[in-house]
Amino acid sequence: MIRSVITATGSHIPDTIIPNEAFLSTQFFTPESVAIPKEQVALLTQFKAITGIQQRRYAHADQLASDLGLLVASQALTSAGVDPETLDYLIVAHNFGDVAQGSNRVDLVPSLASRIKARLAIKTPNCVAYDLAFGCPGWLEGLIQANYYIRSGDARRCLVIGTETLSRVIDPADRDSLLFSDGSGAVILEAQSNGSIGLLAHHTQTHAHQHVDFLKMGKSYGPVGADSADLFLKMNGRKVYEFALQHVPLVIKQALDKAGMTLGDVKQVLMHQANEKMNIAILERLFQLYGQAEPRLSLMPMTISWLGNSSVATLPTLLDLLQRGQLVNHRLAAGDTIVLASVGAGMNINAVVYQY
Repeated sequence: MIRSVITATGSHIPDTIIPNEAFLSTQFFTPESVAIPKEQVALLTQFKAITGIQQRRYAHADQLASDLGLLVASQALTSAGVDPETLDYLIVAHNFGDVAQGSNRVDLVPSLASRIKARLAIKTPNCVAYDLAFGCPGWLEGLIQANYYIRSGDARRCLVIGTETLSRVIDPADRDSLLFSDGSGAVILEAQSNGSIGLLAHHTQTHAHQHVDFLKMGKSYGPVGADSADLFLKMNGRKVYEFALQHVPLVIKQALDKAGMTLGDVKQVLMHQANEKMNIAILERLFQLYGQAEPRLSLMPMTISWLGNSSVATLPTLLDLLQRGQLVNHRLAAGDTIVLASVGAGMNINAVVYQY
């Protein structure tokens, strides 16, 4: 049986570190443009307690999302010893395209995938390059699509990239801006006849009805926001939290059901890094679905404390760090089954079951 197997990974973690303390002099506002009176030290302490974030990474001023995507593409191709000309698909997940420092304007034409393909000097027109906008679950959905191409016989080798510079589209007057960061990650997925290893099952849902506006673009919360044409990423944090707890565990279970597995078969749960408290609560709900009151938090590696939420880049970055043995107390071995899951704008949810 032909299965889709991850043969290489790559990630780029920007070296510009922005600690929470960098926002001590920032004045935040409510959606009604009213200044939040709470002292900044107390606000940042509360933020860290809820999200687990202590710092985040921002790209260099001269780097675009496509630049970060090129870095991880080259890294993965070199790691696998793969000739770029042999790629059948090059899929790039993102939400805002290329956004130049200080512009707050998205640049989507040509697609980021075509830009990266051109810079990799891939000449064959048979390498199909396209972008995928699917919220934070975009990279994982790209992996799912690549799996379908491989399983159908349409492709033998695919490169799937997630890249984002969220620091360019956040409202400095909005407390939620503290969540977001920049980064990029990639995998090469290849067709192999290796029995049970590879991508075993997945499940995806879109809950647009009644939930579509939980993440959207909107005016700045600052006093002059209404007079500006600029739009910024906005999130109803409480609604996203409640939505994720209700739906994500069920989607993970459905993916495991399709694979003929239970939670007891899983060695690692790689969750989109959006909020530490939320991820722990999701894992608790997942364990409850299997009749277990206490979750094993050791199943779930976390990077949010030092990387923040880089949207489509969080999962491939987490996977790359895991595969390279860069996460303390988390290792992969032959035969291990992992689950990757994400939730984000749309509202979209997906989960993949993968066996090494």
